[in-house]
Amino acid sequence: MTPPAISELISFLDDLPEPRILMDADYRIVAANRAYVQEFGDGTPLAGRTCYEVSHHFAVPCDQAGESCPLKQSLDSGTPQRVLHLHHTPRGQEHVDVETTPIRDDQGRIAYFVETMRLVRQASGQAAAQGLVGRSPAFVGMLKKVLRVAPSDAAVLLLGETGTGKELVAHAIHAASERKSGPFVAVDCAGMTETLFESELFGYEKGAFTGATQRKPGLVEAAAGGTLFLDEIGELPITLQIKLLRLLETGTYRRVGGVDWLPADFRLVTATHRDLRGMVSNETFRRDLYFRLNTFPIHIPALHERAEDIPLLAQSLLERVDRKRTRRFTAEALAWLEGRRYSGNIRELRNLIERATLLADGDKIDVPHLAEMAEDIPEAGGNERQFTVHGIVDLASLEKQYLDWVRNHTHAEPAALAEKLGVSLRTLYRKLQGLRPEDEDGAGTP
Repeated sequence: MTPPAISELISFLDDLPEPRILMDADYRIVAANRAYVQEFGDGTPLAGRTCYEVSHHFAVPCDQAGESCPLKQSLDSGTPQRVLHLHHTPRGQEHVDVETTPIRDDQGRIAYFVETMRLVRQASGQAAAQGLVGRSPAFVGMLKKVLRVAPSDAAVLLLGETGTGKELVAHAIHAASERKSGPFVAVDCAGMTETLFESELFGYEKGAFTGATQRKPGLVEAAAGGTLFLDEIGELPITLQIKLLRLLETGTYRRVGGVDWLPADFRLVTATHRDLRGMVSNETFRRDLYFRLNTFPIHIPALHERAEDIPLLAQSLLERVDRKRTRRFTAEALAWLEGRRYSGNIRELRNLIERATLLADGDKIDVPHLAEMAEDIPEAGGNERQFTVHGIVDLASLEKQYLDWVRNHTHAEPAALAEKLGVSLRTLYRKLQGLRPEDEDGAGTP
């Protein structure tokens, strides 16, 4: 690429609204546009410095420091690459969606790279008064999936223990979607009766039943152009699952007491703490509805899966519940919080912190304030989270029992599960296929 062409490229990048930098193959910044300087600049010249030093304060490239490097990936593949990174910014560490595009010279060789930086505003890498907060690998892995699926209209199924913040994740998906200017409508499916479900979801016409003195729009209608979030979808009775399936398959609905079929226009996000796959096997959840909802599943990590985020979450929750803005945790209090196991996850952590703010008189929250009213509630199902064997069994049966337990007690993706088990993905699938109900008497393929 000739010098005039470089000048034209730099001039073009400077007029673009998104932060962008031009780099060479040695990771050195050739130029940064105005948007990048305003969003990420630290007041010192950027040209000539390496991208990994500016963004990460690393002394070596990202791929040599345990991070995925989009420039290296782009150089190897010759195609644009996209990753989610935690970058240093003037505001502290923040999540940044990075897309690297190779620029070729007149001979078709890669000469430069353009990196586009998009600040993730749906989550924070530092203490924040609202929204998603975290830096741990488990949290970042979840956030990557959120950002991948958000721009589409694909149905999303959020899986995870109670209290992990599934509604916050649903809000983040909506906020990062093309429907963000539309409404976000949340529906709690727990305890829904057939009459309530239809009238709430579909609305009703005047005179449809006693007390229906005027037409009432339903939540499907209220969610038009936006996102419909069905929480605790696993609690929905079979009879109501059929009605929901009809809505999703036809894209139409009818108000209670109405005769006209109306078009539905919403993006569906559902959530549950239940094992829907197991419910499908037990025939308490419809198989066809499960596959409608499970287009893009996202596991929301429990607090014990992201324990390194607890101090950050604690500071964030303190800002949200404490009226005394100057109050802070002692180092011992943060260590105590990080060392606990939370069966109620973030909801339990929030309660613990709110109680402590009521017990503390000064500007510091210490261990006694937290421990005084702390509860240790056994997890639901007693020791179901532990794999146990009653008596001596043959090894083939033991493997089947263990894989059946793993399948019903983990939300890990198949590839991650195979890695944890130390087998190939193909081997894992083959072994899991031997766990069909009709094979559990030992007749299946091991």
